[in-house]
Amino acid sequence: MKRRDFLKWTAVSSAGLALPGSLSALGRIAQAAQGPDLVVARGSATPQTVRAALDALGGMKRFIARGDVVVLKPNIGWDRSPQYAATTNPDVVGALAKLCYEAGAKKVRVFDNTVNDARRCYRQSGIADAAAAAGAEMVYMDSRKYRDVKLNGTALKSWPLYGEIFEADKVINVPIAKTHSLSGLTLGMKNWMGVMGGVRFRVHQRLDESLVDLIRVIRPTLTVLDAVRILTANGPTGGDLGDVKRLDTVVAGTDQVAVDSFGATLFGMKGSDLEHVKLAARAGLGVMDLSKLQIRRIGV
Repeated sequence: MKRRDFLKWTAVSSAGLALPGSLSALGRIAQAAQGPDLVVARGSATPQTVRAALDALGGMKRFIARGDVVVLKPNIGWDRSPQYAATTNPDVVGALAKLCYEAGAKKVRVFDNTVNDARRCYRQSGIADAAAAAGAEMVYMDSRKYRDVKLNGTALKSWPLYGEIFEADKVINVPIAKTHSLSGLTLGMKNWMGVMGGVRFRVHQRLDESLVDLIRVIRPTLTVLDAVRILTANGPTGGDLGDVKRLDTVVAGTDQVAVDSFGATLFGMKGSDLEHVKLAARAGLGVMDLSKLQIRRIGV
């Protein structure tokens, strides 16, 4: 909360203490000052849509402090160009990097543990060029930087995770919305498989529980869901433009479970249709019930 907003809130709350029912009024004022839980922004110009979504959440300066080292974690897993919607839209990544620097970030780093060759994925996705244009650093992940992290989860007790996720001052998860043959959809929670080392296919045996175990320790500052183009079938790799639907939408929030729950609606589903979202909500790791959220929809 900015100082002028705090003073305004203090003045209103002081006046309201003498009124019947003032506590509920104070709750509404405090919530309004913090901003909505989720912002759903739609517009044909992607950088402006990203900026509008973050502005509606209170601005990037609400989340990024001067001197912060920030990690952006997009989905760059496949050797696909942006129109196939298999990887995060490069304009979303570039816009977020720019906003971080405007907020005072010292450094913005971008990486993913790709399935296909990393150099081809970074270049073909367009993310390498978008990151460079915004002044961000594209990082090829170093096997020496994984560290064994205690998860104490249902399926995973520990797993090697990329250390820079925990060393950064702030982390922004930037998944793309698309179908997945095993998890139903891949959104924010599923995107964390891109910081896992080891033999990742082993987690497919208990995928939903494993995703929940990951978010017990990985708590991003923001989740910004790229739904500029969504992949409606044959995910996660795609490859057929007939499976791609253009929505020109960006969803942003601090609760990764809530973002995934809303993301499901883009495919005509509910959050409860995704087992990992349901398990995460049951574990108290986020809110799945969209009726309990303040959601702001904006056109750009």
